[in-house]
Amino acid sequence: MNQPIRWPAEAIWEAVAPLLPGFTVEVLPCIDSTNSELMRRARAGRCEPILLVAAQQTAGRGRLGRVWHSGVAVVAADTAPPSLTFSLGLPLAPADWSGLSLAVGVSVAESLQPVLPSATSGGRALPRIGLKWPNDLWLGGTGGDRKLGGILVETASFVAPQQPGLGAAPAAAARYVVVGIGLNVQACAATGLSMPPGSLQEIDADLDAPTALGRIVAPLVAMLQSFEAYGFEPMQPRFAVRDVLQDRQVNLSDGSSGTAHGVGRDGALQVLTAQGMQSVTSSEVSVRPASAAALPPH
Repeated sequence: MNQPIRWPAEAIWEAVAPLLPGFTVEVLPCIDSTNSELMRRARAGRCEPILLVAAQQTAGRGRLGRVWHSGVAVVAADTAPPSLTFSLGLPLAPADWSGLSLAVGVSVAESLQPVLPSATSGGRALPRIGLKWPNDLWLGGTGGDRKLGGILVETASFVAPQQPGLGAAPAAAARYVVVGIGLNVQACAATGLSMPPGSLQEIDADLDAPTALGRIVAPLVAMLQSFEAYGFEPMQPRFAVRDVLQDRQVNLSDGSSGTAHGVGRDGALQVLTAQGMQSVTSSEVSVRPASAAALPPH
């Protein structure tokens, strides 16, 4: 008989509570969407800092209302889930919200793979965690580009003014932000997906959902505190190291296309088109996945 999943809730609470007074950790066996649940609570006036983890999501959401596929439909209570889905909710008051999802991506990628491996080892391309603007984590290496996970950031403007911010910004500017993250832990079928999925166990066969969660949360909270105080600009060079779109052809939702040239200090994607360099802040960007290419070396 399998042992129950041992989520590192207590260890996460001990690491984060000194940074976020009132912080709690809640683990649920199943829910429609961790982001949806925290947004519902925020609308009801519950805006405390919390980590909400779900072993299974039945209606996970991605950017632009897309469905987030968690790999399988049913997960036994005593079986390690094939994906990691969680949301972090907290009041936040940055001077500029631009680039927040990119900064979250940097934090998650660095927590899971602090150092990018060499492009090849013994003639074999090694999996490397990269970031695809504006909110995806990709895995590059043998087999080409695969989607490892996604980020969904939502904010509620109805946080009461007395909610304190984390940094020096005035409390009245605080909003409740929900950072949702979904990651493939085990390999799953690509049926019905526009891009082949990648998994954390391609990086480390011993990396399961609880272990990944334990690596991610405390550094993510620290990054959010830094973002509140300093914005995205300090994260820009760290994003560049993992930017999978650098020097690649991209198509924009307005029908134009061009070559991606990194992101600006505000997190806007820089695209060189026939009309010149454009700063893309809201357009949908598509790129054809490489059939067998590692992430660009840096």
